[in-house]
Amino acid sequence: MQNDVGSEFRELEIVPTLATIERLQVDRQYRDSQGLFFVEGVRNFIEAIDHHCPLHTLLYSERLLINPIARKLVRRLKRAGHPFARVTPEQFRRVSRTERASGVGAILRQQLKALDQIDLQDQQCWTALSHMRSLGNFGALARTSAATGAAGFILMGDSIDPFDPSVIRATMGALFKQTLVRTSRKQLRRWARKHNVQVVGASPGGDLDYRRISYTRPVVLVLGEERKGLTDEQRSICNHIVRIPTAEGMDSLNVAVAGSLLMYEMFRAPSDQRMLDGKS
Repeated sequence: MQNDVGSEFRELEIVPTLATIERLQVDRQYRDSQGLFFVEGVRNFIEAIDHHCPLHTLLYSERLLINPIARKLVRRLKRAGHPFARVTPEQFRRVSRTERASGVGAILRQQLKALDQIDLQDQQCWTALSHMRSLGNFGALARTSAATGAAGFILMGDSIDPFDPSVIRATMGALFKQTLVRTSRKQLRRWARKHNVQVVGASPGGDLDYRRISYTRPVVLVLGEERKGLTDEQRSICNHIVRIPTAEGMDSLNVAVAGSLLMYEMFRAPSDQRMLDGKS
Protein backbone atom coordinates (compact mmCIF):
# COMPACT_ATOMS: atom_id res chain seq x y z
CA MET A 1 0.00 0.00 0.00
CA GLN A 2 1.31 3.45 -0.92
CA ASN A 3 1.71 5.80 2.03
CA ASP A 4 -0.10 9.14 2.14
CA VAL A 5 2.06 12.20 1.67
CA GLY A 6 4.01 12.86 4.86
CA SER A 7 2.77 9.74 6.64
CA GLU A 8 6.28 8.40 7.18
CA PHE A 9 7.09 11.24 9.60
CA ARG A 10 3.64 11.94 11.02
CA GLU A 11 2.77 8.40 12.10
CA LEU A 12 3.20 8.08 15.85
CA GLU A 13 4.33 5.19 18.00
CA ILE A 14 1.32 3.14 19.02
CA VAL A 15 2.12 2.14 22.61
CA PRO A 16 2.76 5.65 24.02
CA THR A 17 -0.22 7.03 22.07
CA LEU A 18 -2.56 4.43 23.56
CA ALA A 19 -1.11 5.06 27.02
CA THR A 20 -1.81 8.78 26.64
CA ILE A 21 -5.40 8.09 25.58
CA GLU A 22 -5.99 5.75 28.51
CA ARG A 23 -4.75 8.37 30.95
CA LEU A 24 -6.81 11.13 29.33
CA GLN A 25 -9.91 9.02 29.86
CA VAL A 26 -9.48 8.50 33.60
CA ASP A 27 -7.41 11.40 34.93
CA ARG A 28 -9.03 14.85 34.86
CA GLN A 29 -5.96 16.53 36.32
CA TYR A 30 -3.89 15.13 33.47
CA ARG A 31 -6.51 16.20 30.90
CA ASP A 32 -6.51 19.74 32.21
CA SER A 33 -2.73 20.01 32.62
CA GLN A 34 -2.23 18.88 29.02
CA GLY A 35 -5.23 20.79 27.68
CA LEU A 36 -6.36 17.65 25.84
CA PHE A 37 -9.23 15.15 25.76
CA PHE A 38 -10.17 12.05 23.78
CA VAL A 39 -13.25 11.33 21.67
CA GLU A 40 -14.25 8.24 19.77
CA GLY A 41 -17.03 7.29 17.41
CA VAL A 42 -17.96 8.40 13.91
CA ARG A 43 -20.47 11.07 14.98
CA ASN A 44 -18.19 12.70 17.57
CA PHE A 45 -15.21 12.54 15.23
CA ILE A 46 -17.00 14.13 12.28
CA GLU A 47 -18.70 16.81 14.39
CA ALA A 48 -15.41 17.75 16.08
CA ILE A 49 -13.59 18.16 12.76
CA ASP A 50 -16.51 19.92 11.04
CA HIS A 51 -16.63 22.47 13.88
CA HIS A 52 -12.88 23.08 13.76
CA CYS A 53 -11.97 21.61 17.14
CA PRO A 54 -8.14 21.62 17.13
CA LEU A 55 -6.83 18.14 16.37
CA HIS A 56 -3.82 16.85 18.30
CA THR A 57 -3.70 13.19 17.22
CA LEU A 58 -5.80 10.98 14.97
CA LEU A 59 -6.41 7.35 15.94
CA TYR A 60 -7.93 4.79 13.60
CA SER A 61 -8.16 1.12 12.73
CA GLU A 62 -8.33 0.41 9.01
CA ARG A 63 -10.27 -2.81 9.56
CA LEU A 64 -12.80 -1.45 12.05
CA LEU A 65 -13.55 1.85 10.34
CA ILE A 66 -16.16 1.13 7.68
CA ASN A 67 -18.05 4.45 7.53
CA PRO A 68 -17.16 5.98 4.12
CA ILE A 69 -17.44 9.61 5.25
CA ALA A 70 -15.17 9.04 8.25
CA ARG A 71 -12.67 7.08 6.11
CA LYS A 72 -12.51 9.93 3.62
CA LEU A 73 -12.01 12.42 6.44
CA VAL A 74 -9.18 10.33 7.90
CA ARG A 75 -7.42 10.31 4.54
CA ARG A 76 -7.81 14.08 4.21
CA LEU A 77 -6.42 14.75 7.68
CA LYS A 78 -3.42 12.48 7.05
CA ARG A 79 -2.68 14.22 3.76
CA ALA A 80 -2.84 17.53 5.61
CA GLY A 81 -0.01 16.31 7.86
CA HIS A 82 -1.86 15.72 11.13
CA PRO A 83 -0.16 13.22 13.48
CA PHE A 84 -1.86 9.83 13.51
CA ALA A 85 -1.63 6.35 14.97
CA ARG A 86 -2.81 3.42 12.88
CA VAL A 87 -3.79 0.51 15.13
CA THR A 88 -5.19 -2.99 14.97
CA PRO A 89 -8.80 -3.72 16.00
CA GLU A 90 -7.53 -5.21 19.25
CA GLN A 91 -5.46 -2.12 20.03
CA PHE A 92 -8.37 0.19 19.28
CA ARG A 93 -10.69 -1.84 21.52
CA ARG A 94 -8.16 -1.43 24.31
CA VAL A 95 -9.06 2.26 24.60
CA SER A 96 -12.66 2.11 23.34
CA ARG A 97 -15.51 2.58 25.84
CA THR A 98 -18.35 1.76 23.48
CA GLU A 99 -20.13 -1.55 22.99
CA ARG A 100 -19.12 -1.60 19.34
CA ALA A 101 -15.81 0.04 18.53
CA SER A 102 -16.13 2.32 15.50
CA GLY A 103 -12.46 2.33 14.60
CA VAL A 104 -11.93 6.08 14.74
CA GLY A 105 -11.06 8.51 17.52
CA ALA A 106 -9.03 11.62 18.17
CA ILE A 107 -7.10 13.44 20.84
CA LEU A 108 -8.38 17.02 20.70
CA ARG A 109 -7.30 20.27 22.32
CA GLN A 110 -9.57 21.74 24.97
CA GLN A 111 -11.20 25.05 24.14
CA LEU A 112 -12.38 27.14 27.09
CA LYS A 113 -12.94 30.87 26.83
CA ALA A 114 -13.05 33.67 29.37
CA LEU A 115 -16.09 35.96 29.55
CA ASP A 116 -14.21 38.86 28.02
CA GLN A 117 -13.48 36.70 24.95
CA ILE A 118 -17.17 36.33 24.10
CA ASP A 119 -18.36 38.20 21.04
CA LEU A 120 -21.69 39.06 22.61
CA GLN A 121 -24.51 39.20 20.08
CA ASP A 122 -28.06 40.34 20.70
CA GLN A 123 -29.66 36.98 19.96
CA GLN A 124 -27.40 34.80 22.08
CA CYS A 125 -28.65 32.50 24.83
CA TRP A 126 -26.37 30.90 27.40
CA THR A 127 -26.77 28.42 30.24
CA ALA A 128 -24.78 28.95 33.44
CA LEU A 129 -23.96 26.06 35.77
CA SER A 130 -21.70 25.57 38.77
CA HIS A 131 -22.38 21.97 39.84
CA MET A 132 -23.87 18.91 38.18
CA ARG A 133 -24.14 15.53 39.90
CA SER A 134 -25.03 13.59 36.77
CA LEU A 135 -22.76 13.92 33.77
CA GLY A 136 -25.61 12.54 31.70
CA ASN A 137 -27.72 15.56 32.64
CA PHE A 138 -25.03 17.90 31.37
CA GLY A 139 -24.87 15.91 28.15
CA ALA A 140 -28.64 16.16 27.69
CA LEU A 141 -28.54 19.91 28.30
CA ALA A 142 -25.77 20.29 25.71
CA ARG A 143 -27.87 18.50 23.10
CA THR A 144 -30.87 20.74 23.79
CA SER A 145 -28.71 23.85 23.80
CA ALA A 146 -27.32 22.97 20.37
CA ALA A 147 -30.79 22.10 19.07
CA THR A 148 -32.16 25.53 20.05
CA GLY A 149 -29.19 27.36 18.56
CA ALA A 150 -28.01 28.61 21.94
CA ALA A 151 -24.44 29.85 22.17
CA GLY A 152 -23.16 27.52 24.89
CA PHE A 153 -22.37 27.15 28.58
CA ILE A 154 -20.88 29.41 31.23
CA LEU A 155 -19.27 27.16 33.82
CA MET A 156 -18.91 28.84 37.20
CA GLY A 157 -15.98 27.39 39.10
CA ASP A 158 -14.08 24.19 38.37
CA SER A 159 -16.60 21.54 39.43
CA ILE A 160 -17.97 20.64 35.99
CA ASP A 161 -15.63 18.90 33.55
CA PRO A 162 -17.11 19.18 30.03
CA PHE A 163 -14.34 16.96 28.66
CA ASP A 164 -15.10 13.90 30.77
CA PRO A 165 -15.61 10.87 28.48
CA SER A 166 -19.11 10.33 29.90
CA VAL A 167 -20.07 13.89 28.97
CA ILE A 168 -18.64 13.55 25.47
CA ARG A 169 -20.63 10.35 24.85
CA ALA A 170 -23.85 11.83 26.26
CA THR A 171 -23.68 14.94 24.05
CA MET A 172 -23.51 12.85 20.85
CA GLY A 173 -21.41 15.48 19.11
CA ALA A 174 -23.50 18.46 20.25
CA LEU A 175 -20.73 19.73 22.53
CA PHE A 176 -18.65 20.72 19.51
CA LYS A 177 -21.40 23.12 18.43
CA GLN A 178 -21.21 24.96 21.75
CA THR A 179 -18.90 27.62 23.15
CA LEU A 180 -17.60 26.82 26.64
CA VAL A 181 -16.71 29.56 29.11
CA ARG A 182 -15.01 29.15 32.50
CA THR A 183 -15.49 31.94 35.03
CA SER A 184 -16.60 32.72 38.59
CA ARG A 185 -19.96 33.86 39.97
CA LYS A 186 -18.54 37.31 40.78
CA GLN A 187 -17.16 37.72 37.27
CA LEU A 188 -20.46 36.61 35.75
CA ARG A 189 -22.38 39.11 37.87
CA ARG A 190 -20.11 42.00 36.82
CA TRP A 191 -20.17 40.95 33.16
CA ALA A 192 -23.97 40.61 33.06
CA ARG A 193 -24.48 44.06 34.59
CA LYS A 194 -21.88 45.69 32.35
CA HIS A 195 -23.45 44.32 29.16
CA ASN A 196 -27.09 44.54 30.32
CA VAL A 197 -27.57 40.77 30.03
CA GLN A 198 -30.82 39.33 31.34
CA VAL A 199 -30.11 36.56 33.87
CA VAL A 200 -32.94 34.14 34.68
CA GLY A 201 -32.70 31.50 37.39
CA ALA A 202 -34.88 28.40 37.64
CA SER A 203 -36.28 27.12 40.94
CA PRO A 204 -39.46 25.31 42.08
CA GLY A 205 -39.92 28.21 44.47
CA GLY A 206 -39.65 30.90 41.81
CA ASP A 207 -42.23 33.67 41.95
CA LEU A 208 -42.84 33.80 38.17
CA ASP A 209 -44.30 31.17 35.85
CA TYR A 210 -41.65 30.56 33.17
CA ARG A 211 -44.27 31.21 30.45
CA ARG A 212 -45.20 34.62 31.88
CA ILE A 213 -41.87 36.39 31.56
CA SER A 214 -40.57 38.49 28.69
CA TYR A 215 -37.23 36.98 27.69
CA THR A 216 -34.84 39.44 26.11
CA ARG A 217 -31.57 38.76 24.35
CA PRO A 218 -28.84 38.23 25.31
CA VAL A 219 -30.03 36.03 28.15
CA VAL A 220 -28.34 33.67 30.60
CA LEU A 221 -30.27 30.79 32.16
CA VAL A 222 -28.90 29.77 35.58
CA LEU A 223 -29.56 26.20 36.70
CA GLY A 224 -28.80 24.86 40.15
CA GLU A 225 -27.43 21.52 41.28
CA GLU A 226 -29.91 18.63 41.02
CA ARG A 227 -30.68 18.20 44.73
CA LYS A 228 -29.96 21.57 46.29
CA GLY A 229 -31.11 23.87 43.51
CA LEU A 230 -29.93 27.46 43.24
CA THR A 231 -27.55 28.72 45.89
CA ASP A 232 -27.90 32.17 47.44
CA GLU A 233 -24.86 33.29 45.41
CA GLN A 234 -26.50 32.13 42.18
CA ARG A 235 -29.77 33.81 43.08
CA SER A 236 -27.93 37.09 43.63
CA ILE A 237 -26.88 37.08 39.96
CA CYS A 238 -30.43 36.69 38.63
CA ASN A 239 -32.86 39.38 37.51
CA HIS A 240 -35.75 36.90 37.77
CA ILE A 241 -36.38 33.50 39.34
CA VAL A 242 -38.91 31.41 37.40
CA ARG A 243 -40.70 28.16 38.17
CA ILE A 244 -42.14 25.40 36.00
CA PRO A 245 -45.63 24.42 37.25
CA THR A 246 -46.06 20.76 38.18
CA ALA A 247 -48.96 18.56 39.23
CA GLU A 248 -49.88 18.36 42.89
CA GLY A 249 -47.47 16.18 44.83
CA MET A 250 -44.51 16.88 42.52
CA ASP A 251 -42.08 19.49 43.74
CA SER A 252 -39.47 19.53 40.97
CA LEU A 253 -38.31 18.23 37.60
CA ASN A 254 -35.07 16.62 36.51
CA VAL A 255 -32.61 19.46 35.83
CA ALA A 256 -32.06 18.39 32.22
CA VAL A 257 -35.82 18.33 31.59
CA ALA A 258 -36.36 21.69 33.32
CA GLY A 259 -33.43 23.26 31.52
CA SER A 260 -34.65 21.96 28.17
CA LEU A 261 -38.14 23.40 28.70
CA LEU A 262 -36.66 26.78 29.55
CA MET A 263 -34.25 26.75 26.61
CA TYR A 264 -37.10 26.10 24.20
CA GLU A 265 -39.20 28.83 25.79
CA MET A 266 -36.31 31.26 25.31
CA PHE A 267 -35.88 29.99 21.76
CA ARG A 268 -39.59 30.52 21.02
CA ALA A 269 -40.03 33.88 22.72
CA PRO A 270 -38.33 36.17 20.16
CA SER A 271 -40.39 34.66 17.31
CA ASP A 272 -43.59 35.29 19.25
CA GLN A 273 -42.50 38.86 19.93
CA ARG A 274 -41.80 39.49 16.25
CA MET A 275 -45.32 38.27 15.41
CA LEU A 276 -46.81 40.57 18.05
CA ASP A 277 -44.87 43.44 16.55
CA GLY A 278 -46.16 42.60 13.07
CA LYS A 279 -42.77 41.44 11.80
CA SER A 280 -41.93 38.22 9.99
